[in-house]
Amino acid sequence: MKAAGYTQLFRGKHILIVEDEYFLADETRRKLELVGAVVVGPTATVEGALKLVNTSRIDAAILDVHLGDDFVFPVADELERRDIPFVFATGYDPAFIPAAYTGFALCEKPTELDKIAAALFTSNRDSGLH
Repeated sequence: MKAAGYTQLFRGKHILIVEDEYFLADETRRKLELVGAVVVGPTATVEGALKLVNTSRIDAAILDVHLGDDFVFPVADELERRDIPFVFATGYDPAFIPAAYTGFALCEKPTELDKIAAALFTSNRDSGLH
């Protein structure tokens, strides 16, 4: 399957968006809804994201690394503990991500849904993500 066909994998999935930039969060929300995903959030804080993880169905997540003065890593840890796939979305240099998270997919902003879907829902390592 080519990367352009992966967005269909979002259909019917509950996707958590954790992003503190309103316009990026809204753009990602709209794109996901267009391909049939159910958007959880978006939320702009670690606290809000953890509350959604504890109270909502989540099949996968797109996590902004830097949320104001906080980092999203407590959310990533909880998602990993629950075996929920996620990708990091960031404008930062990948070297900024702590070594504990180097095995997780990293995408640059603005998010490319085809590549994210491939990383989240397939075992194909040729997704084009870092």
